[in-house]
Amino acid sequence: MMINITLPDGSVRPYESGVSSMDIAKSISEGLARKVLAATVNNQVVDASSPIDADASLKLLTWDDKEAKSTFWHSSAHLMAEAVQSVFPHAKFWVGPAVDRGFYYDIDLGDTKMSEDDLLVLEKKMNEFAKQNNAFIKKAMPKDEAIQYFTEKGDEYKLDLLSNLTDGEISFYTQGSFTDLCRGPHIPSTGHIKAIKLTSIAGAYWKGDEKNKQLTRIYGITFPNQKELDEYVLMLEEAKKRDHRKLGKELGIFTFDDMVGQGLPLWLPNGGIIIEELERLAKETESAAGYKRVVTPHIAKEEMYLTSGHLPYYADSMFPPMELDGTKYYLRAMNCPHHHKIFDAEPKSYKDLPFRIAEYGTCYRYEQSGELFGLMRVRCLHMNDAHIYCSKEQFAEEFRAVNEMYLKYFKIFGIDKYVMRLSLHESSKRGQKYIDEPVLWEQTESMVRQTLIESNIPFIEVQDEAAFYGPKIDVQIWSAIGREFTLATNQVDFNSGNKFKLSYTNQNNSTDVPLIIHRAPLGTHERFIGFLLEHYAGKFPTWIAPMQVKILPISDKFMDYAKQVLSALKAVGVRAEIDDRNEKIGKKIRDTELMKVPYMLVIGEKEMNESQVSIRRQGKGDMGAKALTEFVQEISKEIEDRIGE
Repeated sequence: MMINITLPDGSVRPYESGVSSMDIAKSISEGLARKVLAATVNNQVVDASSPIDADASLKLLTWDDKEAKSTFWHSSAHLMAEAVQSVFPHAKFWVGPAVDRGFYYDIDLGDTKMSEDDLLVLEKKMNEFAKQNNAFIKKAMPKDEAIQYFTEKGDEYKLDLLSNLTDGEISFYTQGSFTDLCRGPHIPSTGHIKAIKLTSIAGAYWKGDEKNKQLTRIYGITFPNQKELDEYVLMLEEAKKRDHRKLGKELGIFTFDDMVGQGLPLWLPNGGIIIEELERLAKETESAAGYKRVVTPHIAKEEMYLTSGHLPYYADSMFPPMELDGTKYYLRAMNCPHHHKIFDAEPKSYKDLPFRIAEYGTCYRYEQSGELFGLMRVRCLHMNDAHIYCSKEQFAEEFRAVNEMYLKYFKIFGIDKYVMRLSLHESSKRGQKYIDEPVLWEQTESMVRQTLIESNIPFIEVQDEAAFYGPKIDVQIWSAIGREFTLATNQVDFNSGNKFKLSYTNQNNSTDVPLIIHRAPLGTHERFIGFLLEHYAGKFPTWIAPMQVKILPISDKFMDYAKQVLSALKAVGVRAEIDDRNEKIGKKIRDTELMKVPYMLVIGEKEMNESQVSIRRQGKGDMGAKALTEFVQEISKEIEDRIGE
């Protein structure tokens, strides 16, 4: 039987039923086939060797495709597991997924403690196995046979995974001497893996639960050529210097304390200043865009989260309830239900729409211990949240305005590389993962897509990552050294209006339900400040720097003039201090450089006599002398205009 295969350029080619993606690649070009790592068939990533039995759309995936990298790195995790098995035969394996950059595998090594030296041994083994060019071979297996296989091996970890699977969902992959329970997909063979680096060892609780056994997590990354690995290693070295956890401690931005609890950051005074500046920026921007500020409680009754649908959908990410007088209360994990009640507090007509309300709301999410990571994954977060209630006719303009707000922020913070990721639902999961409203899904996804196209904003589409109540945009940004971050989301909600019985009187004097846009352009303080620490390497632009000017008198003889300089700066709101330590000027300069203060003003006899300041700029050195009044004027404008460096 012949089937039709539709390629990305729209062309259609006939093939025999059962043809594989690799066969199709070879029919196009042997050179292309050598590059193919996997394929998407009807938008689902599959092995390049998987047979295609019916008409389908096909995209051949090479290293340039994100899905191919993910498949490549997941296959590399299996290669690493083969190496671990050869060196530590008693090892048991939990899961080994691909991550944004590379992969990891969680492994039970029993009483064996792994060292950094072991990583070099494992790398050597991985290179050896990669050169064998062993194929990744898939085999389906009935559940009872799979259970018997892992029971005989005494592998409680794979048996646990099997408990959540049914017949037809279970497959094994083998390459070389290693076999693993895995749904795939995988690259064709290990020979594609040309460059290998195991980057670190960490502890990780089984299933992310600190009550369970701690496993050994090995991180690594691989590439199809040595050049890309060399470039990555250089980037990794730079990233270590820019690690927000390291810089946050050195610069007095934030801290954690076991007595407070995991994932609950304490913002130190310098961090508090950065937060205030971000909030000031957000408030100014939102006020100009017609938002009104609100304040809502940190807790709410169970009833509200049942109404919103977050319970039970989101229960695993919420802190356990508190019970008082027979009523359950939850720490809020999201601000939207509170905002819906504010919309509903007073009658609305079409003249009140669009109704825009904003809040830097504090949310609490129970992230698993193993997933906590500095400021990037925390349990307490302060979100630059807002909700827009509008009619369908107003949607495109409102959604476009939100995207333009993102672009304004990108310019301020010097974010040059970004993309909007349009997250769509999966129709087969309506009624489970997504609400069962097929017409509304089609309408809203189309509206968002069209708005992005008309706004000429770069975007990609991703299946099965929408919010349960509507499509969303995940904003992906890249730091100065090329690391990718998810900044925030911009979500469309066609469900909550009905659930909360929200309404407004339209122009025909009848009742309508508003469409809701959830948006948070600056994300959370925690994630965004973590990003900024890395992006700027701790060298914040003057307007947001915790300390903007350090005054360095050469000796105590010039302290009175230093105080005059301080007074002049403080009069216009500049954050400044005098370094009055009994130290040589060279040490004062070096210490101030280490604290990454944008400006140093050196004060000596000449400066005092001529009412000047000698200026040193962070990272640029001596900038010469200027009249104090001129410097005050210039730095005031730099701060007011939020000029970046």
